[in-house]
Amino acid sequence: MTAAAPMPHVMPTYGRLPFALSHGQGCRVWDTDGKEYLDGLAGIAVNTLGHNHPKLVPALQEQVSKLIHCCNYYQVPLQEELAAQLVHLSGLTNAFFCNSGLEANEAALKIARKYGHDKGIDLPEVVVYEKAFHGRSIATLSATGNPKVQEGFAPLVPGFVRVPLNDIAALEDVAATRPKVVAVFLEVIQGEGGVNPATNDYLRAVRKLCDDKGWLLMLDEVQCGIGRTGKWFAHQWAGIQPDVMPLAKGLGSGVPVGAVVCGPKAANVLKPGNHGTTFGGNPLAMRAGVETLKIMEADGLLDNAAKVGAHLKAALQRELGALPGLTEIRGDGLMLGIELDRPCGVLLGRAAEAGLLLSVTADKVIRLVPPLILTTAEADQIVAILVPLVKQFLSDTSKA
Repeated sequence: MTAAAPMPHVMPTYGRLPFALSHGQGCRVWDTDGKEYLDGLAGIAVNTLGHNHPKLVPALQEQVSKLIHCCNYYQVPLQEELAAQLVHLSGLTNAFFCNSGLEANEAALKIARKYGHDKGIDLPEVVVYEKAFHGRSIATLSATGNPKVQEGFAPLVPGFVRVPLNDIAALEDVAATRPKVVAVFLEVIQGEGGVNPATNDYLRAVRKLCDDKGWLLMLDEVQCGIGRTGKWFAHQWAGIQPDVMPLAKGLGSGVPVGAVVCGPKAANVLKPGNHGTTFGGNPLAMRAGVETLKIMEADGLLDNAAKVGAHLKAALQRELGALPGLTEIRGDGLMLGIELDRPCGVLLGRAAEAGLLLSVTADKVIRLVPPLILTTAEADQIVAILVPLVKQFLSDTSKA
């Protein structure tokens, strides 16, 4: 790769690869030098419909010509249309719209705090998880289970109780010893934490415990929702419903949009004046959400995510599963993680050089979250590019 162009006026908060993307089509993108890449990242699970989708683009162009933004002093009919779609798909009650996953998670935490205060609990606590990632605001950072991203931002917000994932005994111990707990907050599949799924049995047990204790079950579907696992929401594989469900990433196919969808226990916790947003729910973002869900349904993208994801996972397992240095391949649908036994951040750049965009998260996990329009042929291309890179990396860094 050529050296990165300098960006001296941009705050240096990212370790960027030395190229810039110019345009895309389907599951492929091109950089400003004309190099082509297969997109196995989708902007970190954002570009649900890939790039330059023939149905989405004209709809957004039409909306831009009519109304991009208006504030929430007025009714926004597209908010109601998108909320109705989400309520129908989830079986929940209503929705609040914001701009990002961080904001959706922040709203969820405010709902939990208010829910506790409404019950007379002066210092309500929320159960959160090891390896979790909920955002980078002070509150969501405090709920996050990654000391590396918390470093330098103390004091963190109090009121969180942390437990390991898939350990119901640990949660039952919290229930027995922490009377001020009001909610459990977890990702159905931890994304930034390494693509770690909560088991269906665990989710069902947590749902029952929340019902028994009067707690809110808050399921962060920011990364794993919107069809990525082959169902609209990843928790639906367990046959349960949450009380609070933050969404974002794939909901707008690249247009920033977040949502908090609530069931009966949480739907009316926030009153006028309790929460708000300037940009959230603007007509452009809402049109993007409405059209994304319609296109996904019309084009059968949930079935495609399940089918192509299973094909991709099986191929990776076949090619890498017995390899020394391979710890585990996990995930569902088109949200997959390949964990190695050593840090592998160098593969981010090597994959890009070979024409594949992906990410490395939790130091040792190769994450694949491609557009939901990915074909089996494109999945095979991902395997053809990635497998030699992983084998070469593990050979070059073999442990003594």
